[in-house]
Amino acid sequence: MEKSTIKTPLRKLKRRTTKRSWKLKQKLKLAWKSIKIRVRSHLPGFLSTKKRLAHMKSRNQEPELAQAARRICKISNDATNSLAYLLQLPKYSASDFLDRGDMMTPAASPRENISKTWRELHGSKNWENLLDPLHPWLRREITKYGEFVESVYDSLDFDPLSEFCGSCRYNRNKLFEELGLTRHGYKVTKYIYAMSHVDVPQWFLSSSLGETWSKDSNWMGFVAVSGDRESLRIGRRDIVVAWRGTVTPTEWFMDLRTSKEPFDCKSEHGKNVVKVQSGFFSIYNSKSELTRYNKESASEQTMDEVKRLVKFFKDRGEEVSLTVTGHSLGGALALMNAYEAARDVPELSGNVSVISFGAPRVGNLAFKERMNSLGVKVLRVVNKQDIVPKLPGIVFNKVLNKLNPITSRLSWVYRHVGTQLKLDVFSSPYIKQDSDLAGCHNLEVYLHVLDGFHRKKSGFRVNARRDVASVNKSTDMLLDHLRIPECWYQVAHKGLILNKQTGRWVKPVRAPEDIPSPLSTGPRPIYSL
Repeated sequence: MEKSTIKTPLRKLKRRTTKRSWKLKQKLKLAWKSIKIRVRSHLPGFLSTKKRLAHMKSRNQEPELAQAARRICKISNDATNSLAYLLQLPKYSASDFLDRGDMMTPAASPRENISKTWRELHGSKNWENLLDPLHPWLRREITKYGEFVESVYDSLDFDPLSEFCGSCRYNRNKLFEELGLTRHGYKVTKYIYAMSHVDVPQWFLSSSLGETWSKDSNWMGFVAVSGDRESLRIGRRDIVVAWRGTVTPTEWFMDLRTSKEPFDCKSEHGKNVVKVQSGFFSIYNSKSELTRYNKESASEQTMDEVKRLVKFFKDRGEEVSLTVTGHSLGGALALMNAYEAARDVPELSGNVSVISFGAPRVGNLAFKERMNSLGVKVLRVVNKQDIVPKLPGIVFNKVLNKLNPITSRLSWVYRHVGTQLKLDVFSSPYIKQDSDLAGCHNLEVYLHVLDGFHRKKSGFRVNARRDVASVNKSTDMLLDHLRIPECWYQVAHKGLILNKQTGRWVKPVRAPEDIPSPLSTGPRPIYSL
C-alpha cells in the first residue's frame, strides 16, 4: 500500500507531463515535415535531411529538443518558421527579393551611442574579448568603414570606352548622397589620386580612347570627417581615409613583385631599416610635375589634408581620431598612411587605427615593430579562403612559419601587423560551396560574412541584417535558387541613354561638376560640416 501510495502522485505527474510532451511532439512533427520539404525544394545541393542535421550537430548548431519546443510555443503558431530559425537554415528564397516597400525589414542595424567605449572598439586593448564572440557594436563599426571603401569601388568609372576611365563618377560633395551613405554622418573633404612607376596587378585603369582625363593618375580614395551629430554619437571627431584596392585580384598571385624599398628614411628601428614592398611604396609616393593630378604624391595629398583637419578641430578643443581603412592593395596603403600619421602628427598620439580587409603583407620585421612602437592599432579582417593576405611570398613564408623558432627574427621576411579577425566564406548558407579565388577576395563578400559572424564555433547569424543581394554586385557567389543575377551592379545600358528627341542611343555628357579637374582636388571648407 505504501509503495502504491507513493507511486500515485508520480503517475499523475507522468500522465500530465506525457500529455504536454505529446502536444509539443505533434507541433515538432509538423514543423519537421515542413523543414524536410524546405530543405529538399530549396537546397537541392545538400544531402539528406538527417545527414544535414548530423553535419549541423557536429558543428554544435543543433539546439536541444526542449529549447526548440519552448521556442516554437512562444514565438508563433507557425512552427515551420520557428524551427527554421533555431536550426539556422537559410531563410531567403527568390520571393524574398521582391520589392514590398515599407513592409520589408531594414538592411541596416540600429546604431548605439559609443562615446564611452570607442577607444576599446578601436583597439586600445587590442580588441581583447571583443572578437570571439564578435561584439555587435564592433561589427557595426567595422561594417561602416568597409562601406566607405566599397563606395570607392561603386563610384569608380572602370569603363575603358569612357574618357574618364579611372576617375570617380561623382564629385566629392554628393558622393555619399548618390551611394546612400549619408546615414553614417560623414562628409568627404578631399579626393586622393595616385600614380606608379612600376607594375602592380591591375590597380591602374586607363581609357582606350586617345583623349582622356589623365594618362598618369587614378582615383584611389578619399578623406572624410564625421559631422557634428555623428561626432557626438561616437565620442570624438573621426577623420577617415579610405583606399580602394586592385581591380582584378586574380592577377595578384603571378604578378606581385616581392622586392622591398626603404620606407622610413627619418629613422631606423634598431639595426634594421624599415622597408615595404616596392609596388606599394611606388603607388603611395610617386609624383611628377608633368602630371595634372599627381604633382603631389598620394602620401602628400593625404597627409596635408589630415594635418589640416587635425589642426582645425584641435584648435576647437575637440578629441580627434584617425581611422584608415582599405581593401586589398588599399589595406597596404592604409598601413603606410597610418604609419606616417602616427609619426608626423603628434596630436593624434594613441588615436590612430587601421581596419583592413583582405590586405597583403606590407613590410619587414622593422616595419611591424615600428608600427607597434608608434601605437598604431591594426585590425585585419581576413577570409581564410582568400589568397591575397598570404602574399607576398605565399610559398616562402609558409615554409618559414613552420620553422618559426628559427625564422621569427629574420628582418627580411614579410610580416603582418596587428590583430586578425578570421572569417570563413563557406559559413554562409547563401554562398555556393565551391572555391572562387576572386569571389573570396571580394569586399562585398567580406562584409556579408562579417555580418553573419558571431564566433568561431557557431554558424551564420540568423539575425544578420545586411542585404544578401549585395554579394552578387560583382561576383556570382550566391546560390542559384535565390535568383540574384551575377555581377548585377553596373551602369544602366552600359552607360548609353536614349535621346528622346532623335530616338538615338548616345553617350551622356557628364555634369560639369562631376568632371575631374585639378582645381577640384583642393580641400573642402570645414565650416560646411
